Amino acid sequence: MAKKGNRVQVILECTEHKSSGKPGTSRYITVKNKKNNPERMELKKFNPILKKVTVHKEIK
Repeated sequence: MAKKGNRVQVILECTEHKSSGKPGTSRYITVKNKKNNPERMELKKFNPILKKVTVHKEIK
């Protein structure tokens, strides 16, 4: 029988990319523990289109 866990897969999307006007999106997939981190995740990740590190927020 499989274990039921609190870890869920989330998608992180760049916040600066939409305002830049360049086509495409920068997204990352990661996992988080719902029980320990109920709020939305926010991490600094590399955006290959803008070629710099930007803030990526969790999307629904």
